[in-house]
Amino acid sequence: MENNTSLQQQLLEAGVHFGHLRKKWNPKMLPYIFAEKKGIHIIDLNKTTESLQEAAAAMKQMARSGKKIMFVGTKKQAKEIVTECARKVNMPYATERWLGGMLTNFNTVRKSVKKMQSIDKMLNDGSAESLTKKERLTLGRDRDKMDKVLGGIAQLGRVPAALFIIDIGHEHIALAEAKRLGITTFGMVDTNCDPNKVDFAIPANDDATKSIAIITQYITAAIAEGLAERQAAKDEEVEESSDDEKEKKAARLQAEAEAEGGRGGRGGGNRGGQKRRVPGGASRRPAGK
Repeated sequence: MENNTSLQQQLLEAGVHFGHLRKKWNPKMLPYIFAEKKGIHIIDLNKTTESLQEAAAAMKQMARSGKKIMFVGTKKQAKEIVTECARKVNMPYATERWLGGMLTNFNTVRKSVKKMQSIDKMLNDGSAESLTKKERLTLGRDRDKMDKVLGGIAQLGRVPAALFIIDIGHEHIALAEAKRLGITTFGMVDTNCDPNKVDFAIPANDDATKSIAIITQYITAAIAEGLAERQAAKDEEVEESSDDEKEKKAARLQAEAEAEGGRGGRGGGNRGGQKRRVPGGASRRPAGK
């Protein structure tokens, strides 16, 4: 319980409990609202702590089974935090703007990513040297523009298994695409949004940098744990398989040695090419002579 209390204390200090003005509220957030103070709704941090831990546990499990979780935060306050956290755990992210169809039209987006990567290759391996200076500049600019929007999903080979969204109202296009594809959604939900729109709603202030940071960092730490457990399990498998290999090899060598010994024993008693009796009266030389 102490852990929960200290987490709640941290959430309180980060201002996670500050909601929107009462007139902007979404009635579906009622279960998560603790009180109203000076016309502003105060979020119940007990509920935030529970929801945060539940979401973190689910994401940890996903990371452990090798699934990709995409971070989405294009608000000014979220960009830097989201980029840093997603990179830390090597997960895809979108922080510039959400390209319509980034998930529902994933194949086309992948083509743009491939184009960006081929420009990269040209600029790095010297094949762009044959172009004029102006063409090289244009190419470089195009690449930077693409990198801004697509850089976060450059390593994403297929549609992610889940989205972690900062402000589900602001990122409604991302949310709609995820829903359409049946992708699991996690989201920071402020008092002006509908928590039922995401699979895992984390009631929290989604406007303050500190609040976004503490929630995103907590989630990132859980994902990192899941990845570490996955790696440990893989290492264990490798060790076990190498032990199995060693045992198999030892057994094989032993079998070969025994076979060698057996052959030596059989051949030793009949040298000199003498004929030997074979049942039935026929005689033949030893094999191989």
